[in-house]
Amino acid sequence: MPKGITQRTLLLVVAAVAAAIGLLIFSPSSPSKPALSPAPTSTDTANVPTEGRPGGFVSSASCRECHKDEHASWHRSYHRTMTQYATPEAVQGDFKGPTLRFNEDLFRLERSGDQFLAHISDASSLTNPAAPKEEITVPIRMITGSHHMQVYWLEGGKGNMMLGFPFTWLNESRRWVPRADTFLRDPSLPPPTEIWNQTCIRCHTTAGQPRLAKAEEAFHTRTAELGIACEACHGPGQAHVEKQKTAIAAGRIASTKERIRDESIVNPTRLDHVRSSQICGNCHSMKWFEANADWNENGFHYRPGDDLDKITPVMRPKELDKQPWLKPVMAKNPEIMSDFFWPDGMVRVSGRDYNGLIESPCFQKGTLSCLSCHSMHESEPANQLAKGKEGNQACLACHEKLKDNLAQHTRHGAESSGSLCYNCHMPHTTYGLMKAIRSHQITSPNVQKDLAAGRPNACNLCHLDQTLSWTSQQLNKGWRTPQATLDREQTETPAGALWILKGDAGERALTAWHMGWDPARLISTNLNLGYLLGVTLNDPYAAVRYITARSLVAQPEWKSYLFDYASGEPVRAAATNGFWQDFRQPLESKLTKKTAQDLAKDRDDHPVHLRE
Repeated sequence: MPKGITQRTLLLVVAAVAAAIGLLIFSPSSPSKPALSPAPTSTDTANVPTEGRPGGFVSSASCRECHKDEHASWHRSYHRTMTQYATPEAVQGDFKGPTLRFNEDLFRLERSGDQFLAHISDASSLTNPAAPKEEITVPIRMITGSHHMQVYWLEGGKGNMMLGFPFTWLNESRRWVPRADTFLRDPSLPPPTEIWNQTCIRCHTTAGQPRLAKAEEAFHTRTAELGIACEACHGPGQAHVEKQKTAIAAGRIASTKERIRDESIVNPTRLDHVRSSQICGNCHSMKWFEANADWNENGFHYRPGDDLDKITPVMRPKELDKQPWLKPVMAKNPEIMSDFFWPDGMVRVSGRDYNGLIESPCFQKGTLSCLSCHSMHESEPANQLAKGKEGNQACLACHEKLKDNLAQHTRHGAESSGSLCYNCHMPHTTYGLMKAIRSHQITSPNVQKDLAAGRPNACNLCHLDQTLSWTSQQLNKGWRTPQATLDREQTETPAGALWILKGDAGERALTAWHMGWDPARLISTNLNLGYLLGVTLNDPYAAVRYITARSLVAQPEWKSYLFDYASGEPVRAAATNGFWQDFRQPLESKLTKKTAQDLAKDRDDHPVHLRE
């Protein structure tokens, strides 16, 4: 029996995850009557991408002997576990026999020894138990992610191609959900087919090489290491290791506890702010892949310490005149800008923080870098903020004049959330991982500019109960920001209500998240956030529903409310109607039930697809 996926199984899985997102799709001929494929009997990984490749890479294991502390801090990070083989130590999903339905297929999950299996059968057996039940077993071989969610990958039967399993495991709520429902994407689109060897390998491995053999329609993918390992930031380590061993053998140093300094290895802290940030930007950015014409075979050529702009330039919508290659990219993929950027060119999806950093004046006119706030080895894994950089320390290191008069500058209490620099200058206007994330483009609140970009402004993301007019007046009074030109709704209706009832899916998602964010929830006392969240429970976008339901139970009066964002439309509609029937608002908000209903009728339903 074949160890890999059968042709029938390949078709079944591809059908389950439907059409591709602009990726290469293989189209094998239609099979005859399907045959069963038995479960694998070993942990054989011959059909999965391998670790180890030429180019001077020696893996993180070679670093541990001399750099025990650094290796330990990296080892507990989420960078290390970004991509893993599906082992009992790595798998967090429930494989104790749950059966999941996706379209016309059933997926029964099982752990057998150290193997994780998906038994796939026709869902018609649910309505016709007497029908012959044919079940195909597919091994799950790899995992992407370990912090917020886990994505699973199946053997693809074309070399070591990995195909996306159509369900994702959410760590926080400990449940399986349809993979497509974890993205903010147009619900009318078919679920995507994902091929790991062409998507996740780009940034979720160290020096990955897809190695697509077009003639045989197969991948022979390999990486220096799965996950983001030492050599992703420090460069290939072979020369450095050999120099260290030679120095010990020659007696120039006594042991591995001593270290020789050489230029064959890169230490990001010794680079200038541009080159050190480019190391992060190699993954955390939107790049021009075609600059590496052979990336689909050999991967990206960039190595730490190189000039990223000369190898795979970062897309900068504001710099069209300096990036002539970007116009053909936009012509070929007209949706690329709206899928990744706000209309004014600010990046709006997670994982592209470098795009924001390089547009910031602190980077362009100063020496702000990723390392100004973040550290791999001196931080906690969740946000990797360096020690002492959790508050205003990073900003005040340069803006020293504000240290003694912070409250005078912020017009908020010195200890309040309104005096945290990043709440005003790096608000949560980026979307990803089913939540709002801080923008890494440092800006100042400006109602007119943010309104023109269709983006919520920082002030009203805390003061959800205030109008855009109120915010514009406060900014003009306190910081001489020009007042915005606003219509009647924007003058009379709280911004939070406008965005969650009338905004597009992106605005609704960000606003719903902020309604569960404590600084905003506790200060927006003139707006009944619970009812606005309640009437959004039937949003057409699954991700918006998920965020809405999570923020709803963050309200003390609704903490016991039960709602499944993935439930059927009739259930969701009933829940929403219940909130509408009991809709009430304090008089101070000037938001009546009729006004709210009218806003909801005018909801911006243009398709939104944010590609994380």
